[in-house]
Amino acid sequence: MIIGIPKEVKNRENRVAAVPGGVKIFVDAGHEVLVQRSAGVGAGIPDEKYIASGARIVDTAEEVWGQAELIIKVKEPIAQEFPLMREGLILYTYLHLAAATDLAKELVKRKVTAIAYETIELADGSLPLLTPMSEVAGRMSVQVGAQCLQKHNGGKGVLLGGVPGVKRGRVAIIGGGVVGINAAKMALGLGARVTILDVNPKRLAYLDDVFGSNVDTLMSNPENIANSVQESDLVIGAVLVTGAKAPTLVSRDLVARMEKDSVIVDVAIDQGGCIETIQPTTHDNPTTIEENVVHYGVTNIPGDVPKTSTYALTNVTLQYGLQIANKGLELAMKDSLPLQKGLNVWEGKVVHQAVATAMGAEYHSVQF
Repeated sequence: MIIGIPKEVKNRENRVAAVPGGVKIFVDAGHEVLVQRSAGVGAGIPDEKYIASGARIVDTAEEVWGQAELIIKVKEPIAQEFPLMREGLILYTYLHLAAATDLAKELVKRKVTAIAYETIELADGSLPLLTPMSEVAGRMSVQVGAQCLQKHNGGKGVLLGGVPGVKRGRVAIIGGGVVGINAAKMALGLGARVTILDVNPKRLAYLDDVFGSNVDTLMSNPENIANSVQESDLVIGAVLVTGAKAPTLVSRDLVARMEKDSVIVDVAIDQGGCIETIQPTTHDNPTTIEENVVHYGVTNIPGDVPKTSTYALTNVTLQYGLQIANKGLELAMKDSLPLQKGLNVWEGKVVHQAVATAMGAEYHSVQF
């Protein structure tokens, strides 16, 4: 199979979808790998390393998309890439279609086979291709939140860890999954007072076992959310419903009741966000102000630490990409239930129930 690795074009997206070691595995398995020139430079990987691993370097995105049978990316295609998509092409990347209806319509119209990293799901309900980037985003959410709290960035001027004789900053994390637990680790490391809210009693018990008395764990309900948000200097949205649009858990009215110049970081923004006042932003212009509160809504947070996140991502995406390349799409799907759950669009139809519901599109069941 001919595999294409284009250079990412989203704002300050420095990750790349394959590293030289992964390229070599594809090549050794008999596949041809096309890498767009400079695709890995942002992650510290020069073209020469790809060449040494057996890749063929091509100059333009048009060459990669035009020749490849399987395109492996990091982030969802944006408008300038839509014309490059064609019928029969297999696209394997993060898609987040619940919050990207224009892209979903293009994939359907152009009859692209679209496999989403974020909906590949194991039997235990875990999301192996989302997990490492959730770990990165969760840890970075506190890092960027702490920076936003600095006065010159528009924040209230609070140091999360405080100093002796001065109270520490308060952090509320809505969602106790992978993002939430990693955000908590970082917030605790900085010395903040941390509250985690979740709807799952078993998850709360687990978090209580992990963190003990270092964090407060609360059932996620309207009263507890309202109290925690109003008391906090930094609120982190960390809610995920696989494939679906994130539920709105913090209303505009509640944001308006927060202390002036507090900070919200909504990691759920890829799926539409769980804060009513959040809007998608970029690394170039990462924050907006709503109701006198600083909002950080960057949709590709891990793209700013590409030397870490590229390797963390490709560690887990390679095996499924190799299955598709080695077996062909239909046999790979037949042999792998996780891959079947990753399939979002096929033959011009939306074939993932949660994605179809979020889009308001007709759902089509598919059997392999």
